[in-house]
Amino acid sequence: MANFSAQQKIFIVRLYLEGKHSYMDLQKIFEVSYQMIQGWVRLYQIQGADGFKKSYTSYSTEFKMDVLNYMNETGISSYDAAARFNISSPALIRTWRINVNAYGLDALISKKKGRPSMKKDINPSKQIEGSVKELEERIKQLEMENAYLKKLNNFSSNAGKITTKIKAQVIYELKSIYEVVALIKVADIPRSTYYYWEKRLNREDKYSKVKATIQSIYHEHKGRYGYRRITKELKKYGFSHNPKTINRLMNEMGVKCLVRMKKYRSYKGRVGRIAPHILQRDFQAEKMNQKWVTDVTEFHLFGEKRYLSPILDLCNGEIIAYKVMKRPVYKLVGDMLDEAIKHLKPEDTVILHSDQGWHYQMKKYQKTLKDSRIIQSMSRKGNCLDNAVMENFFGLLKSELLYLQEFESMEHFEKELDDYIHYYNHKRMKVKLKDLSPIEYRTQVLEAA
Repeated sequence: MANFSAQQKIFIVRLYLEGKHSYMDLQKIFEVSYQMIQGWVRLYQIQGADGFKKSYTSYSTEFKMDVLNYMNETGISSYDAAARFNISSPALIRTWRINVNAYGLDALISKKKGRPSMKKDINPSKQIEGSVKELEERIKQLEMENAYLKKLNNFSSNAGKITTKIKAQVIYELKSIYEVVALIKVADIPRSTYYYWEKRLNREDKYSKVKATIQSIYHEHKGRYGYRRITKELKKYGFSHNPKTINRLMNEMGVKCLVRMKKYRSYKGRVGRIAPHILQRDFQAEKMNQKWVTDVTEFHLFGEKRYLSPILDLCNGEIIAYKVMKRPVYKLVGDMLDEAIKHLKPEDTVILHSDQGWHYQMKKYQKTLKDSRIIQSMSRKGNCLDNAVMENFFGLLKSELLYLQEFESMEHFEKELDDYIHYYNHKRMKVKLKDLSPIEYRTQVLEAA
């Protein structure tokens, strides 16, 4: 294996951290084991670029014991230990461990170079006693550091970052076991800063009720709401706070919106009559049953596929009809259309917009539209923006359901899909609907008008 300079190692590490290459990719490109690259990455994450500076330090017996005791306490690998303690090679640590297991602590004592000294050790028992006591103190120190790091990791994983307040909170929880002065040194914060936060931690949290309500709203909507929507939901519970305050509280609680598509292509060329683009991207509708949009999307789970065909009313964004089937046959669209037609009144004149999928070119489909006095509109070929509202719904559906939850089976997914569409219609607020759900808007606003 070739020797790499510090600059070359840092370059390889940055390639990995930028997400451009995996460990296996870098192993093939640079002909170095992926375990070695992992060690470099850990070293860079803990020590930064300084960790790659060559060190010719001779490691003391106490230092070697510190490393081995830390590994035993935490269970970390030799690669992680090398990165944390800035040791040139993980193999060196493994050698220390093997020697200790085979020959005891004496194996860690560095041998002096050159001819051995002729001086006799006057009181070897005193030196041994002192070194054991020192090792015991170091072990206790490592136990404290380990306890501090574990709690710090728990707090920071929820909050997303390590703040001075979090460090103070960890010290506050450990002060009954370890000395505050020693913990402050480990945390590397000023003593005055800790006592400032200690006083604040002892105070009653004025946001405790708000936080509990945030947690309730967050779980009710299964992590789909960010701080803006949660701020609006809180008003229903009598809490009126600035969105920035709610965002800060959510960050402290470790609560964040979890929302982050194989697209089904139903176009198979011209198999029937193509309708004109009547809708012209005018997605505004003053009343129900004036403008509808539809499309088909595909879900692939457990080695099976399911196809969803919904119709959305542009007036309030409500899904008025939908059908789920195993195959994208005509019945998928036909049954959905029959269900939607039941919502029409004799005086209604509705435009139904879709893409140029083969279902919508079928004579049977177009005859059903004509018999129900529905005007057909189609997007231009290859232009998804002509049906942007339907595309947006599919994006929400997949972000807030498919990518957010885990499913036990296809049947479980189908049930959750039904539940989501009910949730979308009845509970999910929309900004353009004055923060009401589609059905709330229809019942409260449209019927009152």
